[in-house]
Amino acid sequence: MSAVTGALEGKAIVITGASSGIGAAAARLFAREGAAVVLGARSEERLESVCEQVVEEGGDARYVVTDVSEEEDVRRLVEAAVERHGRIDGAFNNAGISQGGGSLVEVSEEKFDRLVAVNLKGVWLSMRAEIEAMLATGTSGSIVNMSSVGGIRGAPNASVYMACKQGIIGLTRGAAHDFGGRGLRLNALAPGTIDTELILAWKEREPEIVGKLTAMTPAGRRGLPEEVAEATAWLLSDRASFVNGAVLTVDGGMAA
Repeated sequence: MSAVTGALEGKAIVITGASSGIGAAAARLFAREGAAVVLGARSEERLESVCEQVVEEGGDARYVVTDVSEEEDVRRLVEAAVERHGRIDGAFNNAGISQGGGSLVEVSEEKFDRLVAVNLKGVWLSMRAEIEAMLATGTSGSIVNMSSVGGIRGAPNASVYMACKQGIIGLTRGAAHDFGGRGLRLNALAPGTIDTELILAWKEREPEIVGKLTAMTPAGRRGLPEEVAEATAWLLSDRASFVNGAVLTVDGGMAA
């Protein structure tokens, strides 16, 4: 566990995909750094567990069951944060799903639609609601969107997933231009191979994949959810006050 610096002291931050992995690590870290967190994900049982962990450590957390592909769910999450704290200062749009393998021609239309609905439309819906709330309350806010190293380079059997992650970078950079002059900062993260459920599921499909991915990483290891959370906390903090429209790789050098 890293030393607490108070980088997010007094900030109200929304996190999607907060029930496990990077999102859960971010919830715990942000709270330790002084933020009040409002968490969204589809699994109420897991969300409740993360909230309990944050509160047990002395943090301020609440949750709203949220499917980011549903506009009403997203608005309810953001409205809950504004109702509780009077504003939102930051947001980490982390929710996403895996393609689960298969070349472009092997992806069904149903799977394509779901991937786009969660991984791309979900980020757009979240950004829209968050930006509207920030502008309405006059907040100088920061939003971080979860892309991927797959958003900046190619790989087999993940074409639709990568298209969504590349789209997130486009949404982020465009919005940085739209709202940078109104006190908002919008940036994206591009993690590499991180120890999450997504990677474990990939390993079950392709037992050799983790070794291959590690060999592609100059750091020679997989990353931890907490390491991605640390990068996110910096982007959300005032210490990154002149960082806008950036794509920060947290990948051990994979994209280098």
